[in-house]
Amino acid sequence: MNTSIAALKRSRSNLDALTKELSGVSSNNNQKSYVDDRFWKPELDKTGNGYAVLRFLPAVKDEDLPWVKMWSHAFQGPGGWYIENSLTTMNQKDPVSEENSRLWNSGIEADKEIARKRKRKLSYYANVLIVSDPKHPENEGQVKLFKFGKKIFDKITDKMQPQFEDEKPVNPFDFWEGADFKLKIRKVDGFWNYDKSEFDSTKEIADNDEAIEGIWTKQYPLKPFLEAANFKSYDELKSKLDKVLTGSRNTGTVEDMVTPPSISETKPETVVEAVAASSSNDSVDDDETLSYFSKLAEEE
Repeated sequence: MNTSIAALKRSRSNLDALTKELSGVSSNNNQKSYVDDRFWKPELDKTGNGYAVLRFLPAVKDEDLPWVKMWSHAFQGPGGWYIENSLTTMNQKDPVSEENSRLWNSGIEADKEIARKRKRKLSYYANVLIVSDPKHPENEGQVKLFKFGKKIFDKITDKMQPQFEDEKPVNPFDFWEGADFKLKIRKVDGFWNYDKSEFDSTKEIADNDEAIEGIWTKQYPLKPFLEAANFKSYDELKSKLDKVLTGSRNTGTVEDMVTPPSISETKPETVVEAVAASSSNDSVDDDETLSYFSKLAEEE
């Protein structure tokens, strides 16, 4: 057997280890207007529905997890748009979170509503194999990066930690014992809805180890998304926030307000998508917002 594929089999992600990380997830871009062709994005058909089949892939060499998560903010004030990655991603203080905490703790409902509108948005990044893409069949067989939200991640969690006794835990990221993910999108009240999405039965991702290794070697590292180059400093974010909230800035487009990341390998998605995600894509629900602000209040 090929040495590298044998090593991969020995080091394949352990379901218990990933499940432990899920517990941590439960408790616990700098962007420019250009297309990053490393990313795959679903599209809707003429009826307003979308369908594709994906296979989530395991962690790349020298990385422990097959996903990374990113907190961000996207909202508009008198001074323009604030679209930035949140330092809370790296467990650091962030000026927007601090301001939201102040508003929330005021006890005034109007302030709480402002904080809700500026709350953090949670996104995940993972490698996927495009099994089926009816809108763009040329993507099939390619390894791409996939950015998704909490709703889809919850389905991953449910597969790894099933709620019923007759369901067997499955590691969706495993080459040999994982499962294809049937992404089904509907428009509900004008927003994308993923409730119909589901995992298929378990099966190997390919017929032989050579094909599996070919997929593995095409994957992208995920850790660069969390490098410091993709986050502005606290002082920079505070200055940006002050300008957005007070209106003390020159009028410009959304693109003018966003600086591209210095790291060439981690080109985020378009600004327009970030704005859309803040209103229509998977976001953290109000229950998490409540618990988050309560935690901030306790830490003060």
